[in-house]
Amino acid sequence: MRALPGLLAARAPTPRLLLLLQCLLATARPSSADGSAPDLPFTSLPLREEMMANNFSWESHNISLTEHSSMPVEKNITLERPSNVNLTCQFTTSGDLNAVNVTWKKDSEQLENNYLVSATGSTLYTQYRFTIINSKQMGSYSCFFREEKEQRGTFNFKVPELHGKNKPLISYVGDSTVLTCKCQNCFPLNWTWYSTNGSVKVPVGVQMNKYVINGTYANETKLKITQLLEEDGGSYWCHALFQVGESEEHIELVVLSYLVPLKPFLAIVAEVVLLVAAILLCEKYTQKEKKHSGGITFCFLKSDDSNGIENNVPRHRKNESLGQ
Repeated sequence: MRALPGLLAARAPTPRLLLLLQCLLATARPSSADGSAPDLPFTSLPLREEMMANNFSWESHNISLTEHSSMPVEKNITLERPSNVNLTCQFTTSGDLNAVNVTWKKDSEQLENNYLVSATGSTLYTQYRFTIINSKQMGSYSCFFREEKEQRGTFNFKVPELHGKNKPLISYVGDSTVLTCKCQNCFPLNWTWYSTNGSVKVPVGVQMNKYVINGTYANETKLKITQLLEEDGGSYWCHALFQVGESEEHIELVVLSYLVPLKPFLAIVAEVVLLVAAILLCEKYTQKEKKHSGGITFCFLKSDDSNGIENNVPRHRKNESLGQ
């Protein structure tokens, strides 16, 4: 961890370099008499050789913290191509700035000697510059200010997210379907589709007539599957390759037989047929008993509420004349 000796932490400079830095800091430090927020007190952090040699665009991001911050502050940054990056954290405190320790970390690894620390008034600034060339430089970069308690600000660098269909896509056997993946405001170098065979991702075989991969725009891809079978259902993954990393999204496909939506209807029809058959049999039985008994005959249907216990009531009764 680095404290703030003399408000500027750096290696022991030569007198000539010290004089140059003091002049530059004095030039960059604005007056705050008008009450407006001051600009960053350092604008002359030496550029690395790789930054001067490349033509990458610049990404500048800031995080503000105070001694009263109750939670770490995080900022998500999306990158799809190599860039020069300038990160700045500022920490405002009522305490002694020289007693504040400042450190930077990439993920869990501490960074050394590649950042500048300076101060204006009651605010402490730290700046870290670097270049992102590939996926190894992506990740989380955090600044830490340790006074009585530690305050943290984190910059999360990620490649663009892909967007598919949130809900399962439902289709039927014999039909065709199209799975679509999009990347908002980004242009991947390459798109690839995979299907999941158990826990293993298998590249979709475009050589088969069953699959067609295309896309109207560079930021989207479409997978068309023809002559669907029930075994075609499952998880499909679209994979995008960028210069600084990879991103993927999955879409769930459900393939149903045409009989599936008919099952509830067929079950109802079966119940109706059974009920009608029972009524007809009862009527037939009643008519037959009438002929033999010459009286009134009742037909009782077994109720579902009887829980399987047969009701011991007479099924027919002969009409008797009452003589008084």
